[in-house]
Amino acid sequence: MPLTETGIYAAALRLIDAEGVDALTMRKLATALDANPMSLYHHVPNKGALLRGVARTVGAQFRTVTLEDAAWQERIRLLATDFRALAYRHPNLMAYSFSQPDFIQPEDPFWAALTATLDAAGVPHSEIRPIAALMCAVVIGVLTAELNGALDQWSNLEPTAPLTGEDTPADAGPEEDRMFRLVLDTIITGLDSRLTTDGDGQGAGRGLATEAGPWPSEPTFVPRQQSVSNSRWPGPV
Repeated sequence: MPLTETGIYAAALRLIDAEGVDALTMRKLATALDANPMSLYHHVPNKGALLRGVARTVGAQFRTVTLEDAAWQERIRLLATDFRALAYRHPNLMAYSFSQPDFIQPEDPFWAALTATLDAAGVPHSEIRPIAALMCAVVIGVLTAELNGALDQWSNLEPTAPLTGEDTPADAGPEEDRMFRLVLDTIITGLDSRLTTDGDGQGAGRGLATEAGPWPSEPTFVPRQQSVSNSRWPGPV
């Protein structure tokens, strides 16, 4: 069977799912395809291009939410939940992709659906991109912490001072599904509040210019890029 980009990406994804990104080599991929290693370079010039192609293939699996499906709040929940499900289907690839600054592109179904949903919600056009970028940063950050086990560890840290009120049951462990819903509730509540702060209750988006001021034209700092540890993966949800 002749080599094709589609077949190469599919075989590479199977290897990544089984062994991780670091274990993927062009020689190992050629063996899986029963092909000459040099023949792969007629389709993909290097491993970086291969990984980008695999990421595009996986990204195409994302389910786009149409504007008619539900209210914008529910569309955001569905978008984020579907994105999380995709991350759990291919955790090795997604953990690698989350660490790449060019992971999300304008033509990606997730970005297109998210920006369309924000537009439908009444967010001013000049602020759709920064709000969408912040939402992506929050969701990807939480998913990264889920996949590498950090969220599990952090949720079990003891408070520095005794908590007042009801005691927490001793067997109460991390509930990652519940925590992810809490993240989405916080995002949606925050955006809804900003959309209605003008006091007219119409949610037209004019209230985004609050006492916090407009979005800055330049970032105040540039954080260092950090790699994602993929030493431990939780089970599927």
